[in-house]
Amino acid sequence: MITLVLIGLLGGLITAVSPCILPVLPVVFLAGGSTPQKTGGPPRPPRGQAEPGSEQALDERPAPADSSAARNRRPYAVVAGLVLSFSFFTLLGVTIISALGLPEDVLRWVGLVLLVLIGASLVFPPLERLLERPFARIPQRQVNREGGAFVLGLGLGLLYVPCAGPVLAAITVAGARGQLNLGIVALTVSFAVGTALPLLVFALAGRQVAQRVSAFRKRARGVRIVGGVVMMALALALAFNLTDALQRALPDYTSTAQKKIEDSDVARQKLSGLYDDSNKDLSRCEDGSEQLRSCGQAPPIDGIGTWLNTPGGQPVDLRQERGKVVLVDFWTYSCINCQRSLPYVKAWYRTYKDYGLDVIGVHSPEFAFEKSASNVADQSRKLGVTYPVALDNKLTTWNNYRNRFWPAKYLIDAHGTVRHFKFGEGQYDQTEDLIRTLLKQADPSVQLPPKTGRRDAQLTRDRTPETYLSNLRISGYTGDPLLDDKPKKYRLPNEVPLNRLALDGTWTAGYQYFTAGDGARLAFTYHAKNANLVLAGKGTVTVLVDGKAVRTVSVHGTPTLHRLVDDTSARTARLELRFTPGIQAYAFTFG
Repeated sequence: MITLVLIGLLGGLITAVSPCILPVLPVVFLAGGSTPQKTGGPPRPPRGQAEPGSEQALDERPAPADSSAARNRRPYAVVAGLVLSFSFFTLLGVTIISALGLPEDVLRWVGLVLLVLIGASLVFPPLERLLERPFARIPQRQVNREGGAFVLGLGLGLLYVPCAGPVLAAITVAGARGQLNLGIVALTVSFAVGTALPLLVFALAGRQVAQRVSAFRKRARGVRIVGGVVMMALALALAFNLTDALQRALPDYTSTAQKKIEDSDVARQKLSGLYDDSNKDLSRCEDGSEQLRSCGQAPPIDGIGTWLNTPGGQPVDLRQERGKVVLVDFWTYSCINCQRSLPYVKAWYRTYKDYGLDVIGVHSPEFAFEKSASNVADQSRKLGVTYPVALDNKLTTWNNYRNRFWPAKYLIDAHGTVRHFKFGEGQYDQTEDLIRTLLKQADPSVQLPPKTGRRDAQLTRDRTPETYLSNLRISGYTGDPLLDDKPKKYRLPNEVPLNRLALDGTWTAGYQYFTAGDGARLAFTYHAKNANLVLAGKGTVTVLVDGKAVRTVSVHGTPTLHRLVDDTSARTARLELRFTPGIQAYAFTFG
């Protein structure tokens, strides 16, 4: 039991510093530094005096002394609420939702509503007093004041979607299947404590800044308003999955530590011991092995409620796939690691599907809201997944394969034997080599096309490089100097050299994307066969090549890659784009 607790604690620490927790950090920091309202309970002030908590009282109240500020326990309240709700609903959320017959994503929407309410309460003090009223019956005045912070933590816990490793996978599977025991509870609590420690440090840092920087003390009301606006903005970003683009852009810098700790021999033995011993032959395979091995018969794809991208929604039976090579890819749509690996899986499917390769995406949800078939279908479409997807909501197939990671790829040969698996990201070139070997074993006479990587390198050797529309990362820009994060009217220069872009009209140049304003245009001289741009928002983009209109792109929703130009061969051309106001442009890619 002690070893299991240590594994959970270390796994939580690694998770809490991964890229996936970045969206909650600004809220935790600001919440920790926000000065609590001194509402003090029901008694009202004498006539003519400002009511505590009113804007007049806030403006007249002197800056809190260090001793008073030190009693600000908001950091602890926020993190305690986050840990409690995350732990409780990860283990019991599926059971509760099923028992009450509620929609699968109800907890996520509850969290979003709470985040909006808490953010609004920081902007409007009467709303904060209303939200803290349930805590007014508690005798301790400090607990009364920290009630709102605790509720904020509860809401964040429902929205907290950390990068999944073997520890969180074990907890999620146990909760989804109702297989709770003392070991699972101990693992969950220790994992939650591990994730809480770095978050608490961040919240305490926010408190220290608020105490020590005089500008924060003198402008406490303004800081609270900023915090409230940030919280409401985060809720909006999470609702439309806008934070995914930032998370995908960052490397998975914790993967090595996660593998060494959560997937060590000791951890593997302890975590596997929480379940049954079926399909032990899969243990004969080593994760990411350079050579093909025989790892036993491929377990069936069972317990699937819905199939996507199959004729009439019919299931795919592995027994009918004999004679073909099958790649089984375990993923879930909110997993950033999965999103980063999808372009490789899609490229393999496009390249080799006519040469004997089938791909089956097994969507095994990490959280309850990922069980919604409509959510999965919508996100699969946006992510460009066209191969069959099995909704493994009961995690039956996950258990059949003794899986521990999102993403995880299993290669099955033409005889139905598992020959290789790879957990997590990376080793894509090696995986493709093994796919090609299995295809040749299945049909020695097959003439395979060039490897996707080699073919892409040949096609794009002289192409215009990827270009980010970011005020800190942009390369190849020419024209008027960029103004960071504020609208500015630009003018196109007379000439736009090769591999350079320029702006015209009103643009707001931000860190993640450029936002089009009135009369927004963009010119880019490129050399490539095709040009693509990641766009978000709602509106249209008119595409002109060498002054001739070639298409109009309709944009709606979260960031999605759009094809602008698709020629038969590479060429040098001038691309001009005309945007309706509000469109967000993220990054150009060329092929």
